[in-house]
Amino acid sequence: MNKPLRNGPGVAVVCLLLALLSACSSSPVQQGQGETASASKPRPAQDGAPDYFQDVSQIPDAVPVPHTGAYKASPYRVLGRNYNPMKDGRNYRETGLASWYGTKFHGQLTANGESYDLYGMTAAHKTLPLPTYVRVTNVDNDRSIIVRVNDRGPFHSDRIIDLSYAGAVKLGFAEKGVARVRVEGIDPVVWQQQNNPGYLVKAQPSTTPTAAAASPAPATVVASAGLYLQVGAFASDQAAEQLRSQLQGMVSAPVFVTPIEQDSRTLHRVRLGPVSDHAEAERLMETLRLANLGNPSLVSAN
Repeated sequence: MNKPLRNGPGVAVVCLLLALLSACSSSPVQQGQGETASASKPRPAQDGAPDYFQDVSQIPDAVPVPHTGAYKASPYRVLGRNYNPMKDGRNYRETGLASWYGTKFHGQLTANGESYDLYGMTAAHKTLPLPTYVRVTNVDNDRSIIVRVNDRGPFHSDRIIDLSYAGAVKLGFAEKGVARVRVEGIDPVVWQQQNNPGYLVKAQPSTTPTAAAASPAPATVVASAGLYLQVGAFASDQAAEQLRSQLQGMVSAPVFVTPIEQDSRTLHRVRLGPVSDHAEAERLMETLRLANLGNPSLVSAN
């Protein structure tokens, strides 16, 4: 028969130490999926796929958008190792293992300060500047996707990139867990020129020499003549990009973001077009209203 524990000072000390260790283990170390420290919501102990089915085949790839703000590329330290991110990821090329992360990190803050969505077309990388757009190709089946790198990781292996759950499903390795992939950086300016012939992308010179050395030059989208719909205008380029990604999967017309200076601040206008005529414009406006995507208005090219 086991003897009962006596309720004495020794037990109290042990309990106190356990409580302190538990508190320390939940302290933030590095924001990002590898050492996530977000207090936005409790997370499950084990990572994995969601317990409900959603068809990810209809989720559009990330749309490369010329970045107008500062890139996050500061050195950092995780698990006793120092990392020095690149200043420019447009020419990045690497082949290696990819993994994915899911429910354990869903809703947590990424290293870029955004909320991780396991159904978003995003990824984590140890040294690419945030944000960076990359094309990821599964070399075993030749499936390819475009994702937006907005997080740090993976840190616990020699894997070169961690994809969202949706990205892994689209590349065909979610059940397997890992896959050999080719990762290629994308220049958003070049991508826009090649994929949206209705407008040009014109780079603007940087006003600070240090910023020019640290990141690609910001860009402005210049639309061609015609009818356009403006769906929204945001102070945040991330909010504008999110709306753009939603719209891109719904309409066939090009969707783009144009940053403008207004009252000493930058607004990012989300527009689509050109559209063929007023009747088509009205049809698109009604479609977007019914989808609860704002109250679009008809605007000129400028």
